[in-house]
Amino acid sequence: MIKDYLFFTRSTLPQPGADFIQIVNCANGAANLGYSAVLTYLDQGFNALNPNQWLHPFQPKSPDGDLAHYYTFQDRLKVAALPMPWLLHRYFPNKWTNPSTLTCKYYLPLHLRPTTQIVHTRDWNFIKAAIRCGIPAIYEHDHYAEKPFEPEIVHHPLFQVAVTVADPIQRDMIEHGMPPEKIVKLHNGFNQLFLTKHPHQAEAWRQRLLGQHQHLAVYSGALFPFKGVDLLIEIAKDLPDVQFVFAGGDETQVAAYRKLAREKQTGNTQFLGHLPHEKLASLLQAADVLLHPHCSGEAATFTSPMKFFDYMASGTPIVATEIPPLMEFKPSGVVAGWCEPDQPIQLRECLRHVLQTHPRRAEGYANSMEFVQQFSWENRIATVLKYVEDSFKPAVAQ
Repeated sequence: MIKDYLFFTRSTLPQPGADFIQIVNCANGAANLGYSAVLTYLDQGFNALNPNQWLHPFQPKSPDGDLAHYYTFQDRLKVAALPMPWLLHRYFPNKWTNPSTLTCKYYLPLHLRPTTQIVHTRDWNFIKAAIRCGIPAIYEHDHYAEKPFEPEIVHHPLFQVAVTVADPIQRDMIEHGMPPEKIVKLHNGFNQLFLTKHPHQAEAWRQRLLGQHQHLAVYSGALFPFKGVDLLIEIAKDLPDVQFVFAGGDETQVAAYRKLAREKQTGNTQFLGHLPHEKLASLLQAADVLLHPHCSGEAATFTSPMKFFDYMASGTPIVATEIPPLMEFKPSGVVAGWCEPDQPIQLRECLRHVLQTHPRRAEGYANSMEFVQQFSWENRIATVLKYVEDSFKPAVAQ
């Protein structure tokens, strides 16, 4: 029997957020490579209140339409939602009704272990539980550590590799006890969908969004001030011929930024909220320019530039801020214009320059589309598995 390459998140799906998109796409990439990949997450819906579900919780299946559409899965990935009796935890909050305890003390040792070859997760508690159950583990870690890593876990032979996306995080992990030889720095990736051209959908976006404006500038990602969203609203009023479109954020963030745009009297901004990958891919291809602003500060030292690779795959000219995680890409020429962080005037003039020097091409700019292919999620998984001992590696499904 071929055992599973198990990906785990201690959250319900689907929902937006870089953390979820990363682990979901890792699982999808592993499935595309032919591994028996199972994306495991928590079910806190009403089905989870059925005690029969608790007795037979692990039932991998093809993702339903909503989940598959939300993240644009390909055909091979399986998913398994672990039922969480959330009413018990709400009315009887204690250690044994806690989702982490139920997952690590009940579901993992009794229901997941028999069919699992290796686990891959961002959840440190799940990593520890897997090691103690005798399961090899791959750990994703993208933020500064809050406490030391337990020596008995990180030095255990079953702990295979810790993956991070930035040099500062790698140094911080070492300072908190992670063995240097067990850390690898790898950028995130992009879904292959973003390379596929969607000319009719892209033209539909332009018809819908441009109105009387001449150019379409698109920002995709989380709606936070440190991401540079406020800077874009600030410069929008100085560029009336440009329609600024923001894709991402939850309902609260979208409402707050719509209010801010009205207060700033920037009538050339639109906030679309979260878009499924399929719609986002065509929106990026519809744009004249894609925006990757970012403010200085701690987050700028380790931000995971997932949208940066989606941008490149679209073939659309990019305006980016000079922050540490992006600097290695500057010599490649895949970014049309660079500017310093926290400088709205520079950002405005950089955007103007790119619109003048890089006219939109419906087919996209080939240099960025060719360059980005090395950063597919499939290539990332293949690289991660090079750091796993041969006897622990998952087998390719026939």
